Amino acid sequence: MDGTLLDPNHKLSPDFFTIFNRMRAKGILFSAASGRQYQNLYNCFPGIQDDIIFIAENGSYVMYQGKELHVQPMERDVTRNLLKRTKELPNVLTILCGKKSAYIDNADPSFVERLSMYYDEYTIVDDILSVDNDDFLKIAICDLSGSEQNTYPHFSEYRDELQVKVSGNVWLDLSHKLAHKGRALDVVQRKFGVTPGHTMVFGDYLNDVEMMGEAHFSYAMENAHPEVKKAARFTTSSNDNRGVLNILEQL
Repeated sequence: MDGTLLDPNHKLSPDFFTIFNRMRAKGILFSAASGRQYQNLYNCFPGIQDDIIFIAENGSYVMYQGKELHVQPMERDVTRNLLKRTKELPNVLTILCGKKSAYIDNADPSFVERLSMYYDEYTIVDDILSVDNDDFLKIAICDLSGSEQNTYPHFSEYRDELQVKVSGNVWLDLSHKLAHKGRALDVVQRKFGVTPGHTMVFGDYLNDVEMMGEAHFSYAMENAHPEVKKAARFTTSSNDNRGVLNILEQL
């Protein structure tokens, strides 16, 4: 979504709906795959939600027509230990991402404004360590100083046990080892009988790398991270130049 289908202002082009209807008429399935929350993704596509497969929270949660196709929660003890670790870091803001809601214990208005771009359902609590009545899909860490340079090194030691993904300039995501967009896409392909040879994907950041391996037609955006460009077979123009829509029109 961000840096890929959406423009630099995080808006969906009105042209998308015309192209989507053309794809739908030809029996082409469309999935929105993102680090965003399911409820937020759902609201991004008014009027066509029942025709979209939602791969949310970097692949931890897959929904279609109101039904769960896949869920990969984190272990509770692991989640709490990671949350304790984030509290030791200076100048970072932490979001605990559950199926029902996202949870924060910092009500700073600027943080809430940034959060609300990606999470439509969120709850402000006294202490996110006390949240217990939800399945935990992901921990998202917002580091305005730069996630890849500053926050990632603090969690790189967990790479063999967890997904530790730089998902944007200021975002680092922690999730279950099996939770990534590639595995979620594989679940969708098996469910609907679609082969990698008949699959097209687009991505721009490091949380898209595994997804590139599940599709023959794998496109990195012109504005993509260098590692995404290495993983993709093809490239397209940037998200401020209709990169995704240009290819879908050709399709």
